[in-house]
Amino acid sequence: METTTMIGQLPEVTYAGVIIKAIIILAVISAVAGFGTYVERKVLAFMQRRLGPMHVGPFGLLQIAADGIKLFTKEDIVPQHANRFIFMVAPVITAATAFIALAGVPVFPDFVIPQEVPLLGGIFVPSIASDVNVGILIVIGMMAAGLYGPLLAGMAQANKWGIIGAARTAIQFLSYEVVTGLSILAPIMIVGSLSFVEFNNYQGEHEVWLVFYQPVAFVLFLIAGFAETNRTPFDLLEHEAEIISGYATEYSGMRWGMFFIGEYANMITISVIASMVFLGGYNDLWIFPAALMIVLKIAFFFFLMLWVRASWPHIRPDQLMWLCWKVLMPIGVINMLITGIAVMLVLE
Repeated sequence: METTTMIGQLPEVTYAGVIIKAIIILAVISAVAGFGTYVERKVLAFMQRRLGPMHVGPFGLLQIAADGIKLFTKEDIVPQHANRFIFMVAPVITAATAFIALAGVPVFPDFVIPQEVPLLGGIFVPSIASDVNVGILIVIGMMAAGLYGPLLAGMAQANKWGIIGAARTAIQFLSYEVVTGLSILAPIMIVGSLSFVEFNNYQGEHEVWLVFYQPVAFVLFLIAGFAETNRTPFDLLEHEAEIISGYATEYSGMRWGMFFIGEYANMITISVIASMVFLGGYNDLWIFPAALMIVLKIAFFFFLMLWVRASWPHIRPDQLMWLCWKVLMPIGVINMLITGIAVMLVLE
């Protein structure tokens, strides 16, 4: 039996609380991105019967620090014939839009800093840094804006592989944005709101996860999420076997690291959205508290992305487009129409 854990409905939010939340998001997600590489290497190694990182610190844990030092100290090269300004701005766009999208999703439940903490005691820290009633639109919109990073990066290079990566960016991200929107529309019809808070509270009050009402929308959202985060089998933007590294071919050092951090931040964002919209959000489940449940849900989706990478081969660009426009989009439209008719019948 689930119990409702209300979010976004506690004491009045102050600027200090929002600033603290923003700092937490930047610090935690950046750390998760670094630790995520270690987890990904270990998971892939286990599934492929290898060891993964073992020699840099105990169990290879210091590999995270070694990678960070390498990124910060590696020479930052700008190709001679590249458009220098756009080349330098593109990675910032990817990282910035990824973190702005995270500002619209609840990363953890509301809490109040204990009074014993000097200077910060008693400050209410909201679950969502920017709690607006169209939160889903803002998050999806910012993730869509992130496509300008790889697109501009590939176009700014004097490199044919970068141009091909940029072209793939346009067709892949723009196409799967349509599927993402269609998959989210059906749950929005049921809840009647675009707010993550309302999605959380609806599932808590009705003691049901929306995945049981919308299994088709859930599957569509997951597939589109893999495409939007540039994860296997949809990592055609930088397919090493075909276009070397695509839009990131000429990048090095921390500029490449910004693309990398943005990708992992988007993985967390997709995991949070799936957990909030389809898997009950911040609500208790039997004896398991809400905080533990949300961590487990996000960890499950993160692990799923690693599992798919270890198990599925790459697909061709024409297969990617065929899947989007001839399979997923018609299914999404039909599911939306059926949901609309069902909601109308219930309201009548």
